[in-house]
Amino acid sequence: MPFNTISVIGLGYIGLPTAAMFASRRKNVVGVEINQKTVDIINAGNIHIVEPELDILVGAAVSQGYLRAVTQPESADAFLIAVPTPFFPVTNEGEIPQPDLRFVESASKAIAPVLKKGDLVILESTSPVGATEQMAEWLADSRPDLTFPQNHGVESDIRVAHCPERVLPGHVVRELVENDRIIGGMTERCSEAAIQLYKIFVEGECVVTNARTAEMAKLTENASRDVSIAFANELSIVCDKLEINVWELIRLANRHPRVNILQPGPGVGGHCIAVDPWFIVSSAPREAKLISTARKVNNFKPKWVVEKVKIAIADFLQSNPQLCVKDVVIACYGLSFKADIDDLRESPSMSIAQNIAEFHKGQVLAVEPNINELPASLNIDLVSFDVAATRADIAVLLVDHQEFKVSGAPDIKIILDTKGIWQ
Repeated sequence: MPFNTISVIGLGYIGLPTAAMFASRRKNVVGVEINQKTVDIINAGNIHIVEPELDILVGAAVSQGYLRAVTQPESADAFLIAVPTPFFPVTNEGEIPQPDLRFVESASKAIAPVLKKGDLVILESTSPVGATEQMAEWLADSRPDLTFPQNHGVESDIRVAHCPERVLPGHVVRELVENDRIIGGMTERCSEAAIQLYKIFVEGECVVTNARTAEMAKLTENASRDVSIAFANELSIVCDKLEINVWELIRLANRHPRVNILQPGPGVGGHCIAVDPWFIVSSAPREAKLISTARKVNNFKPKWVVEKVKIAIADFLQSNPQLCVKDVVIACYGLSFKADIDDLRESPSMSIAQNIAEFHKGQVLAVEPNINELPASLNIDLVSFDVAATRADIAVLLVDHQEFKVSGAPDIKIILDTKGIWQ
């Protein structure tokens, strides 16, 4: 069937680029976002996130009339749900986080009134296994006048599928087009419809599976990376205790033709690698032992970095007995969860900087070239690289931004480099 109008529910880091990509192919796209400020920004042809090339795509799509944002769903031929899938707060240490699908439920119930026979609904949000089936149930409960694949198979009125996004922040526009897509339809007809939709702009291969396997594929990809990072992070802790340069050690070990150890860091952040493994663990807590342990290792690393900062403060004061703790200025270089982006979600660097600001009685500075202001909750001063280099006594390198690589290490006596770029 022709997809004349496409609706994208959730205009965040995935939803907005996806909406813009469909619009760039001259499809009528309606983006749904509950935040009125975001809606106004997009309808003015601007963007509220940092992503290379996205501003050009959105500006052109809006000016040409192919993209508009609204706060309430409208009738369309296909609906792509790209809303957050967080976890409920953990109240006890050691408790396994449980997924919170309330945003998916709200989105499902919001689009249900405007669904019509022949429509396609795709869940793009990274989700626990079974979430697509649950979404279909919410839709069916809201629209008993329509049939859905869980009850009527290939003959259902509405097609439902899961197609997880697999893009890298900073390269989203290119990877949306070039990357292969996993298509997990609830029936064969559902998958066929989803392929037809994505082939509007996707040049990569659309690989068909069932909805549950598609959900698990995305989780597996990120859990695998999390385990590999955990090995590097644990190795850095071991090497610190044994007084071994971990960066040199990894370079030497990686000379083996079948070894490729990743680089350690201050932890793992973002809304994928730091989150997705818990979806697996929560669904199979007794079986997912290695995945669970990797999560714990990576979650521990920021605490380890903070302890190293405390030791650095003590060392600095020992060398400068005329000073007291409140005189010591600490500069944190980088707050985003990875290099060269503005995304602070699940950022271990943010957690470290905030923890330092809470325990340290002196001034804490932050150098983050990709943002213009800090969250109000942070008691930290955002300054330039040069200002931090002039005022700080201790430098804590947390993110390997390109600017930090180019500038080199600041002239500060004590430097804690968690990324190995100033070694």
